[in-house]
Amino acid sequence: MSTFAELLVNGVSLGSIYALIALGFVVIFRATEVVNFAHASLLLAGGYLTAVLHDDLGFWPALAVGVAGAALVGAAVEFLVMRRYRGADHSVLAIVTIGVDILLTTELTRRIGTDVLALGDPWGDTVVTIGPVTVAQTRIAAFLAAGLLITAFLLAFRYTSWGVAMRAAAENRETAALMGIRLGRVSLGAWAVAGALAAVAALFLTVFPTPGLERSTSLAALKAFPAAILGGLDSTTGALVGGLLVGVTESLATGYQGDLTFLGRGIGDLAPYLVMVAVLLVRPAGLFGTKELARV
Repeated sequence: MSTFAELLVNGVSLGSIYALIALGFVVIFRATEVVNFAHASLLLAGGYLTAVLHDDLGFWPALAVGVAGAALVGAAVEFLVMRRYRGADHSVLAIVTIGVDILLTTELTRRIGTDVLALGDPWGDTVVTIGPVTVAQTRIAAFLAAGLLITAFLLAFRYTSWGVAMRAAAENRETAALMGIRLGRVSLGAWAVAGALAAVAALFLTVFPTPGLERSTSLAALKAFPAAILGGLDSTTGALVGGLLVGVTESLATGYQGDLTFLGRGIGDLAPYLVMVAVLLVRPAGLFGTKELARV
Protein backbone atom coordinates (compact mmCIF):
# COMPACT_ATOMS: atom_id res chain seq x y z
CA MET A 1 0.00 0.00 0.00
CA SER A 2 2.88 2.39 0.78
CA THR A 3 4.32 1.73 -2.67
CA PHE A 4 1.00 2.56 -4.28
CA ALA A 5 0.69 5.74 -2.20
CA GLU A 6 4.20 6.89 -3.18
CA LEU A 7 3.54 6.21 -6.85
CA LEU A 8 0.23 8.05 -6.63
CA VAL A 9 1.78 11.11 -4.97
CA ASN A 10 4.64 11.18 -7.48
CA GLY A 11 2.15 10.72 -10.30
CA VAL A 12 0.05 13.69 -9.16
CA SER A 13 3.18 15.85 -8.91
CA LEU A 14 4.39 14.74 -12.34
CA GLY A 15 0.90 15.25 -13.72
CA SER A 16 0.84 18.83 -12.47
CA ILE A 17 4.01 19.49 -14.49
CA TYR A 18 2.43 17.90 -17.56
CA ALA A 19 -0.63 20.07 -16.93
CA LEU A 20 1.56 23.19 -17.20
CA ILE A 21 2.88 22.02 -20.56
CA ALA A 22 -0.57 20.92 -21.77
CA LEU A 23 -1.96 24.30 -20.75
CA GLY A 24 0.54 25.89 -23.13
CA PHE A 25 -0.80 23.73 -25.98
CA VAL A 26 -4.37 24.72 -25.11
CA VAL A 27 -3.66 28.45 -24.76
CA ILE A 28 -2.13 28.66 -28.23
CA PHE A 29 -4.85 26.49 -29.77
CA ARG A 30 -7.63 28.60 -28.26
CA ALA A 31 -6.00 31.83 -29.45
CA THR A 32 -4.99 30.70 -32.96
CA GLU A 33 -6.63 27.30 -33.61
CA VAL A 34 -3.14 25.98 -34.37
CA VAL A 35 -1.53 22.92 -32.75
CA ASN A 36 1.90 24.10 -31.64
CA PHE A 37 4.50 21.40 -32.25
CA ALA A 38 7.28 23.87 -31.36
CA HIS A 39 6.36 23.68 -27.69
CA ALA A 40 9.18 21.24 -26.92
CA SER A 41 11.79 23.74 -28.10
CA LEU A 42 10.29 26.49 -25.90
CA LEU A 43 10.63 24.16 -22.92
CA LEU A 44 14.24 23.37 -23.78
CA ALA A 45 15.07 27.06 -24.31
CA GLY A 46 13.75 28.07 -20.89
CA GLY A 47 15.58 25.25 -19.14
CA TYR A 48 18.82 25.98 -21.00
CA LEU A 49 18.83 29.67 -20.05
CA THR A 50 18.27 28.81 -16.39
CA ALA A 51 21.02 26.18 -16.45
CA VAL A 52 23.73 28.37 -18.01
CA LEU A 53 22.97 31.47 -15.92
CA HIS A 54 22.44 30.12 -12.41
CA ASP A 55 26.16 30.10 -11.53
CA ASP A 56 26.54 33.78 -12.36
CA LEU A 57 23.17 35.16 -11.31
CA GLY A 58 21.95 32.74 -8.67
CA PHE A 59 19.05 30.36 -9.00
CA TRP A 60 16.03 32.65 -8.68
CA PRO A 61 17.29 35.44 -11.00
CA ALA A 62 18.37 32.79 -13.51
CA LEU A 63 14.93 31.19 -13.35
CA ALA A 64 13.31 34.58 -13.94
CA VAL A 65 15.54 35.13 -16.96
CA GLY A 66 14.75 31.63 -18.22
CA VAL A 67 11.00 32.18 -17.91
CA ALA A 68 11.23 35.62 -19.55
CA GLY A 69 13.53 34.27 -22.25
CA ALA A 70 11.21 31.40 -23.14
CA ALA A 71 8.28 33.84 -23.25
CA LEU A 72 10.31 36.11 -25.53
CA VAL A 73 11.23 33.20 -27.81
CA GLY A 74 7.57 32.23 -28.04
CA ALA A 75 6.52 35.80 -28.84
CA ALA A 76 9.30 36.06 -31.44
CA VAL A 77 8.17 32.86 -33.16
CA GLU A 78 4.63 34.20 -33.36
CA PHE A 79 5.65 37.67 -34.58
CA LEU A 80 8.44 36.71 -36.98
CA VAL A 81 7.12 33.42 -38.35
CA MET A 82 3.50 32.58 -37.60
CA ARG A 83 2.14 36.04 -38.33
CA ARG A 84 3.61 35.87 -41.82
CA TYR A 85 1.33 32.91 -42.55
CA ARG A 86 -1.84 34.51 -41.20
CA GLY A 87 -4.85 33.26 -43.14
CA ALA A 88 -3.15 30.02 -44.17
CA ASP A 89 -4.76 26.67 -43.50
CA HIS A 90 -4.34 25.47 -39.93
CA SER A 91 -2.67 22.26 -41.05
CA VAL A 92 -0.06 24.34 -42.88
CA LEU A 93 0.58 26.40 -39.76
CA ALA A 94 1.00 23.22 -37.71
CA ILE A 95 3.64 22.03 -40.18
CA VAL A 96 5.37 25.41 -39.86
CA THR A 97 5.63 24.90 -36.09
CA ILE A 98 7.31 21.54 -36.75
CA GLY A 99 9.92 23.35 -38.84
CA VAL A 100 10.43 25.94 -36.08
CA ASP A 101 10.82 23.17 -33.52
CA ILE A 102 13.45 21.39 -35.63
CA LEU A 103 15.41 24.63 -36.06
CA LEU A 104 15.36 25.67 -32.39
CA THR A 105 15.88 22.17 -30.98
CA THR A 106 18.84 21.51 -33.30
CA GLU A 107 20.60 24.68 -32.16
CA LEU A 108 19.89 24.06 -28.48
CA THR A 109 21.00 20.41 -28.59
CA ARG A 110 24.18 21.53 -30.37
CA ARG A 111 24.89 23.90 -27.49
CA ILE A 112 24.09 21.33 -24.80
CA GLY A 113 26.02 18.55 -26.51
CA THR A 114 26.51 15.48 -24.34
CA ASP A 115 26.50 17.46 -21.11
CA VAL A 116 23.93 17.11 -18.35
CA LEU A 117 23.32 20.60 -16.99
CA ALA A 118 22.31 21.27 -13.39
CA LEU A 119 19.85 24.09 -12.75
CA GLY A 120 21.12 24.91 -9.25
CA ASP A 121 17.77 24.49 -7.53
CA PRO A 122 17.63 25.01 -3.74
CA TRP A 123 15.86 21.73 -2.94
CA GLY A 124 18.65 19.31 -3.85
CA ASP A 125 17.99 15.64 -3.15
CA THR A 126 16.06 16.23 0.10
CA VAL A 127 13.14 13.89 0.69
CA VAL A 128 10.14 14.27 2.98
CA THR A 129 8.59 11.35 4.85
CA ILE A 130 4.87 11.57 5.66
CA GLY A 131 3.78 8.37 7.39
CA PRO A 132 4.64 5.47 5.09
CA VAL A 133 5.12 7.76 2.08
CA THR A 134 8.49 9.16 1.08
CA VAL A 135 8.50 11.85 -1.59
CA ALA A 136 11.20 14.14 -2.94
CA GLN A 137 10.95 17.77 -1.86
CA THR A 138 11.21 18.78 -5.49
CA ARG A 139 7.97 16.90 -6.22
CA ILE A 140 6.16 18.82 -3.50
CA ALA A 141 7.57 22.10 -4.82
CA ALA A 142 6.49 21.16 -8.33
CA PHE A 143 2.93 20.47 -7.24
CA LEU A 144 2.66 23.71 -5.25
CA ALA A 145 4.25 25.84 -7.99
CA ALA A 146 2.08 24.30 -10.69
CA GLY A 147 -1.02 24.81 -8.57
CA LEU A 148 -0.22 28.49 -7.99
CA LEU A 149 0.59 29.15 -11.66
CA ILE A 150 -2.48 27.34 -12.95
CA THR A 151 -4.72 29.19 -10.47
CA ALA A 152 -3.18 32.54 -11.47
CA PHE A 153 -3.67 31.73 -15.14
CA LEU A 154 -7.31 30.70 -14.70
CA LEU A 155 -8.05 33.89 -12.75
CA ALA A 156 -6.36 35.99 -15.43
CA PHE A 157 -8.17 34.03 -18.13
CA ARG A 158 -11.50 34.80 -16.52
CA TYR A 159 -11.15 38.33 -15.18
CA THR A 160 -8.53 40.24 -17.18
CA SER A 161 -9.11 42.01 -20.50
CA TRP A 162 -6.57 39.69 -22.14
CA GLY A 163 -8.47 36.65 -20.91
CA VAL A 164 -11.78 38.04 -22.12
CA ALA A 165 -10.22 38.81 -25.50
CA MET A 166 -8.82 35.28 -25.76
CA ARG A 167 -12.18 33.71 -24.89
CA ALA A 168 -13.87 35.93 -27.47
CA ALA A 169 -11.31 34.98 -30.11
CA ALA A 170 -11.77 31.30 -29.28
CA GLU A 171 -15.54 31.63 -29.61
CA ASN A 172 -15.57 33.43 -32.98
CA ARG A 173 -12.46 35.09 -34.41
CA GLU A 174 -14.26 37.07 -37.10
CA THR A 175 -16.81 38.53 -34.71
CA ALA A 176 -14.11 39.29 -32.15
CA ALA A 177 -12.11 41.19 -34.77
CA LEU A 178 -15.19 43.18 -35.79
CA MET A 179 -15.73 44.10 -32.13
CA GLY A 180 -12.28 45.67 -32.00
CA ILE A 181 -10.27 42.85 -30.43
CA ARG A 182 -6.74 42.78 -31.81
CA LEU A 183 -6.20 39.16 -32.65
CA GLY A 184 -2.48 39.70 -33.20
CA ARG A 185 -2.02 40.80 -29.60
CA VAL A 186 -4.06 37.87 -28.35
CA SER A 187 -1.93 35.44 -30.35
CA LEU A 188 1.33 37.11 -29.24
CA GLY A 189 0.27 36.93 -25.61
CA ALA A 190 -0.72 33.28 -25.95
CA TRP A 191 2.68 32.28 -27.33
CA ALA A 192 4.46 34.25 -24.60
CA VAL A 193 2.37 32.66 -21.82
CA ALA A 194 2.92 29.19 -23.28
CA GLY A 195 6.68 29.78 -23.36
CA ALA A 196 6.74 30.97 -19.74
CA LEU A 197 4.76 27.95 -18.53
CA ALA A 198 7.05 25.62 -20.48
CA ALA A 199 10.14 27.17 -18.83
CA VAL A 200 8.75 26.52 -15.34
CA ALA A 201 7.88 22.96 -16.36
CA ALA A 202 11.45 22.51 -17.65
CA LEU A 203 12.77 23.33 -14.18
CA PHE A 204 10.78 20.63 -12.40
CA LEU A 205 11.43 18.07 -15.13
CA THR A 206 15.19 18.40 -14.66
CA VAL A 207 15.61 18.57 -10.87
CA PHE A 208 15.95 15.58 -8.52
CA PRO A 209 15.32 12.69 -9.07
CA THR A 210 16.30 13.33 -12.71
CA PRO A 211 20.01 14.06 -13.34
CA GLY A 212 19.54 17.46 -15.01
CA LEU A 213 18.91 19.16 -18.34
CA GLU A 214 19.99 17.16 -21.37
CA ARG A 215 19.24 16.96 -25.05
CA SER A 216 16.30 14.61 -24.57
CA THR A 217 14.54 16.83 -22.01
CA SER A 218 12.37 18.36 -24.71
CA LEU A 219 10.80 14.94 -25.33
CA ALA A 220 8.82 15.45 -22.12
CA ALA A 221 6.61 17.84 -24.06
CA LEU A 222 5.55 14.89 -26.21
CA LYS A 223 4.26 13.16 -23.08
CA ALA A 224 2.19 16.24 -22.26
CA PHE A 225 0.66 16.24 -25.74
CA PRO A 226 -1.61 13.26 -24.95
CA ALA A 227 -2.74 15.18 -21.85
CA ALA A 228 -3.88 18.10 -23.99
CA ILE A 229 -5.53 15.82 -26.54
CA LEU A 230 -7.43 13.57 -24.16
CA GLY A 231 -8.56 16.55 -22.09
CA GLY A 232 -9.67 18.48 -25.16
CA LEU A 233 -7.43 20.91 -27.05
CA ASP A 234 -9.83 23.82 -26.50
CA SER A 235 -10.39 23.20 -22.79
CA THR A 236 -8.23 24.62 -19.99
CA THR A 237 -9.96 22.31 -17.52
CA GLY A 238 -9.22 19.41 -19.83
CA ALA A 239 -5.51 20.28 -19.79
CA LEU A 240 -5.46 20.05 -15.99
CA VAL A 241 -7.39 16.79 -15.80
CA GLY A 242 -5.47 15.31 -18.73
CA GLY A 243 -2.12 16.22 -17.18
CA LEU A 244 -2.99 14.60 -13.87
CA LEU A 245 -4.37 11.51 -15.61
CA VAL A 246 -1.27 11.09 -17.75
CA GLY A 247 1.09 11.68 -14.81
CA VAL A 248 -0.63 9.16 -12.54
CA THR A 249 -0.89 6.61 -15.35
CA GLU A 250 2.80 6.92 -16.23
CA SER A 251 3.87 6.71 -12.57
CA LEU A 252 1.78 3.63 -11.81
CA ALA A 253 2.71 1.86 -15.05
CA THR A 254 6.42 2.53 -14.44
CA GLY A 255 6.24 1.50 -10.80
CA TYR A 256 4.44 -1.77 -11.51
CA GLN A 257 6.07 -2.59 -14.85
CA GLY A 258 7.69 -5.60 -13.20
CA ASP A 259 4.19 -7.07 -12.89
CA LEU A 260 3.29 -6.00 -16.43
CA THR A 261 6.09 -7.69 -18.33
CA PHE A 262 3.55 -9.42 -20.56
CA LEU A 263 2.88 -5.98 -22.06
CA GLY A 264 6.54 -5.52 -22.97
CA ARG A 265 9.32 -3.25 -21.71
CA GLY A 266 8.85 0.49 -21.38
CA ILE A 267 5.12 0.32 -20.71
CA GLY A 268 5.45 3.44 -18.55
CA ASP A 269 6.42 5.55 -21.56
CA LEU A 270 3.67 4.01 -23.70
CA ALA A 271 0.85 4.16 -21.13
CA PRO A 272 -0.10 7.86 -21.67
CA TYR A 273 -0.65 7.23 -25.38
CA LEU A 274 -2.73 4.12 -24.67
CA VAL A 275 -4.93 6.18 -22.34
CA MET A 276 -5.24 8.88 -25.00
CA VAL A 277 -6.36 6.38 -27.63
CA ALA A 278 -8.84 4.77 -25.23
CA VAL A 279 -10.41 8.12 -24.37
CA LEU A 280 -10.58 9.28 -27.99
CA LEU A 281 -12.36 6.08 -29.00
CA VAL A 282 -15.16 7.01 -26.59
CA ARG A 283 -14.99 10.81 -26.80
CA PRO A 284 -13.31 11.94 -30.04
CA ALA A 285 -13.25 15.59 -28.89
CA GLY A 286 -11.59 14.68 -25.60
CA LEU A 287 -13.02 14.60 -22.09
CA PHE A 288 -13.87 18.31 -22.03
CA GLY A 289 -13.44 19.27 -25.70
CA THR A 290 -16.16 21.06 -27.64
CA LYS A 291 -18.02 18.94 -30.15
CA GLU A 292 -18.26 20.62 -33.53
CA LEU A 293 -21.64 20.55 -35.21
CA ALA A 294 -21.98 20.97 -38.97
CA ARG A 295 -25.15 21.80 -40.85
CA VAL A 296 -25.71 19.49 -43.85
